[in-house]
Amino acid sequence: MDIKKMINLINDVKPYEKGTAVMWTDEYISKQVLEMHINPDINIASRKKKNIDKTVNWILKEIGKNDGEILDLGCGPGLYTEKFAKKGYKVTGVDFSQNSIEYAKNRAKENNLDVNYICKDYLNLDFKDKFDLIIMIYCDFGVLSIEEREVFLKNVYNALKKGGIFIFDALNKNAIYNLTFQKNWEFSKGGFWQDRPYICLSQSSHFPENKAILDQNIIVDEENNYKIYHFWNHYFDGDDINNILERKGFKKVENHQNLLEDDELYNDTGVTFYKATK
Repeated sequence: MDIKKMINLINDVKPYEKGTAVMWTDEYISKQVLEMHINPDINIASRKKKNIDKTVNWILKEIGKNDGEILDLGCGPGLYTEKFAKKGYKVTGVDFSQNSIEYAKNRAKENNLDVNYICKDYLNLDFKDKFDLIIMIYCDFGVLSIEEREVFLKNVYNALKKGGIFIFDALNKNAIYNLTFQKNWEFSKGGFWQDRPYICLSQSSHFPENKAILDQNIIVDEENNYKIYHFWNHYFDGDDINNILERKGFKKVENHQNLLEDDELYNDTGVTFYKATK
């Protein structure tokens, strides 16, 4: 193992630098993520059932109508899409994890739900004036780089009908107070990252000038091959989001605090929900 190279990989990361591998499309890892998604008792990958139910009920109250078309971006295994479909809405779910989409399709078939699931990167969507409501839940908005955000918001705006609503959540500055930025390592005979022995070198970093945080994982196997996984997220002040959305043509931007009931990251007062109208 080239120790000096490992040190540089961990310590010399530039803002928004991508890793060498993607977790969501890895056949092995995405199966581990799916298991986390569908576990109703943990706040990893998805929120606990009580918070999902609370969020869906709040969204239904906010949109104030009993029918229409909904687009769920980053839908995962369909935890939210199912609930909207059961309420009678016409729902489309988009995610680029094949395992999650296949699970969601099977669930819809088993429960006789009419949901259109699409395995695709939502940065490549081309819907036009189609949806009454678009949602993106679990702080995915902050995962996008500034350039990706521009493309994403254009796609969302185009996909909404006039008067349509976009609802999403994002980290706020309170989230930083509960984070510890540190380094860790793990030796495993086979675990989350792969089914054979590996070393995992992990580091959490704060880029305050970008209001960004990075979780970096370097996975080294027995042959000294390595993969780098970068997980970026942003935190926002209310004015940040208002300015971003208004520049893209959205109106009536509202923020809603304290909708969640737990005390872990992505599940507590460090999360703000936003509602914007086209």
